[in-house]
Amino acid sequence: MAPTRRPSDGLLARVNFPLYAVDMLTSRHILVAGGGGSSKTGVANGFEIYELYHNGSHFCAEEVLRHETGANVVMNFAVRNNGRRGYLCAGQEAHCQMYYVQPRIETEEDGGDNKRNPVERPHENGNVRQRGGAAAATHSGVEFIANGHKPPTSVDDLLKQFQRLRFDIQAADVVQTDFLKSSEPLQRVVRISGNGRLMATGGTDGKLRIWSFPQMTLGAELPAHSKEIDDLDFSPDSKYIASISKDSQGLVWDLSTGKLHHKLQWQTPEGSKYLFKRCRYGTVEAHKDNYRLFTIANPLGKVGKQRGYLQHWDCASGKLRQAVAIDESLSSLAVRDDGRFVAVGTMFSGSVSMYIAFTLQRVLHIPHAHSMFVTGLQFLPITNEEGPPISSDTEAAVLSISVDNKVCIHSLAQRRTIPAWMAVAFIIVMIFAVFVLCSYIGI
Repeated sequence: MAPTRRPSDGLLARVNFPLYAVDMLTSRHILVAGGGGSSKTGVANGFEIYELYHNGSHFCAEEVLRHETGANVVMNFAVRNNGRRGYLCAGQEAHCQMYYVQPRIETEEDGGDNKRNPVERPHENGNVRQRGGAAAATHSGVEFIANGHKPPTSVDDLLKQFQRLRFDIQAADVVQTDFLKSSEPLQRVVRISGNGRLMATGGTDGKLRIWSFPQMTLGAELPAHSKEIDDLDFSPDSKYIASISKDSQGLVWDLSTGKLHHKLQWQTPEGSKYLFKRCRYGTVEAHKDNYRLFTIANPLGKVGKQRGYLQHWDCASGKLRQAVAIDESLSSLAVRDDGRFVAVGTMFSGSVSMYIAFTLQRVLHIPHAHSMFVTGLQFLPITNEEGPPISSDTEAAVLSISVDNKVCIHSLAQRRTIPAWMAVAFIIVMIFAVFVLCSYIGI
């Protein structure tokens, strides 16, 4: 049975606006985004960046930057680093707004260790710290989380072990990516290919648009779906792209020809109608040319005991290889960068579960991690080229966000295995025992 964790164990931060998107900006920096929309409710729109570290017993986060986007809520985004500068492509209404994200080493003038007087905020799973003292605390959307736990005593020593980064965010080009005429157009998803040359967008008009990146010049417009596109994902080798939509279709496109490669087809339980919700590719043993495709699917109009499904597809034929039934509808999906683990978030209970990608065996379940549906999941990377991964005593860790304003992290403890020397010794002992037994009975 998969281990179960208290939901409060993973709480990293709570901001003052609903969260819709999450990704890793670097190997140790989290980027989350969301907002309250253009209505005058007083709820902000924008981004938050956190620096993540492990203090030896649990994960902790420190707020690095808050960037507000005015009246434009950020519903989706994609990030790409090219070494010296990062690109952030954010979905804002019917447009894709590009931002330049410039990292730089923190100096004393920025509020370094000699001048910083951070506000400590203990909580259930460690400490969220904010740079800049009380003035920055007034501006931030992060709420103090207190439960009586004392902060780690070696936080500053831990953070001094690596270079501290700050980020400057600057608005750049913007392009319209959705052109629905019967209602308000809206970009639903944006993705950047693994080779960094292409960007794909999908929205309410059902068109799959492929753009050059980072120029954001339209290269192809495919009439992919009859209804709005819910999700897209590039294959790890950047040769294919999967698209799913509210028209119940799951399609895989050949990017070299712009033609349909295959459809995702499966026999639904009892002939019920299901809609794909999310799609993600994952490598096989970290080989980008050998990969799997995962989707989540929900019943259309939940009736009786109909359940959501986590699915694994054959990328050559489009046939379903494995499926795991889950007792409620699903809302989010993530695959770790090495392809070893898959995580899903639920629609009603706000739960998060982690699975082994090869077998779809559940290895971790966090019930009610959020009070509302999970809007985004992101694994901590282990093969990130922008820097070393965070050292911890966990086998895997996944971030989760929700419209309940919470940023959480859920970690899978190292599973105990038999050491190789012990296995060899056991085999030798068994062979010796069999030999003695055969000699005793005269065989």
